[in-house]
Amino acid sequence: MLDGLKTYGQAVLHATDGSVRQIPAGLYEMRVDGGGMLQTYGVGVAGNAQPQARFTESGWAGTPLGGNGEAGRIRWVLEHSYPQLNDLAGLAKAAGAGALTAESAAAGTQVAIWRLADGAQVEATDPAAEKLADYLQRSAGKLPEPPASLGLDPGDMSGPVGTRLGPVTVRTGAQSVTVTPDSAAVAMGVRVVDAEGLPLTTARNGSQLYFEVPAGTPDGVASVTVQGATKVPVGRVFTSGVPAQAQIVAGSSASATTATASAVWPQRVVAEAGTTGEAAAVTQASPAASAPTASTTDEERLATSGSSAATPVIASLAVGLVVLGGLVVLVLRKRPLDEEEDTA
Repeated sequence: MLDGLKTYGQAVLHATDGSVRQIPAGLYEMRVDGGGMLQTYGVGVAGNAQPQARFTESGWAGTPLGGNGEAGRIRWVLEHSYPQLNDLAGLAKAAGAGALTAESAAAGTQVAIWRLADGAQVEATDPAAEKLADYLQRSAGKLPEPPASLGLDPGDMSGPVGTRLGPVTVRTGAQSVTVTPDSAAVAMGVRVVDAEGLPLTTARNGSQLYFEVPAGTPDGVASVTVQGATKVPVGRVFTSGVPAQAQIVAGSSASATTATASAVWPQRVVAEAGTTGEAAAVTQASPAASAPTASTTDEERLATSGSSAATPVIASLAVGLVVLGGLVVLVLRKRPLDEEEDTA
């Protein structure tokens, strides 16, 4: 939950409509459910994030940074400025900014982020903060997107009953995380296990887990939740559903994090008309996978319709057998007549 701006100065925004207005610029604080605190900067200059709004951690692709070629430079700014660099005298010297306070350092960092994220025409009102913003914008290199604080890969899967579905790989900066299957899974006898089939209650970075679905289990869905305490990497984005209010992490205490993965299993597939026997279980597929394409062969099209390319041969053979059967009947009927004529 966002607590609001805590360390900030002022900036002047020159809007595209020609208007000029003064806006606050600096660090927000965000409380994490379950414990922990984050320090964040706003991504977009247009949105002033509202206190008490709830945010969710997200990858860049689902945020205003998705497709933004400057995203890697924004992360560089975060890694090389306040609060990651607490030596304000050293930061001021590098930027040629004179003396920096926490407020002016936060304002200058926010202004640099706005310029890179939005291409905004914005300047810090404090001269030292403005020099810091210029320095950061000019010096920024590119860094890759940071990993999630806690993640499960993949997050969704499917497969047949009587098998172990997985693996699901744990990605986390925590030393250890708890592993908890949902109550529905437990009720169905589905277990979360390791590669050896042993039940898992804890895991670490790189651990692999599986859903063990007993044979005969009705069609269903199960999920597993992993939870731990770790620092959220600098550069991770938090969104509230309002893109303009997106926040990017500049600092983190050890914070509670969770991730969930789910599995679905179809028990069996209904057999096609004209076939017998037990159908094999299948995994999920897209509708396009069963649609014939322009390059589909005649045999494939016939197979899709329930017929086959052998149908004309079978039909011809059947006609031949019918004719032959008719001839046999005629011969058998003729022989008694011939015997009667001989007797007469």
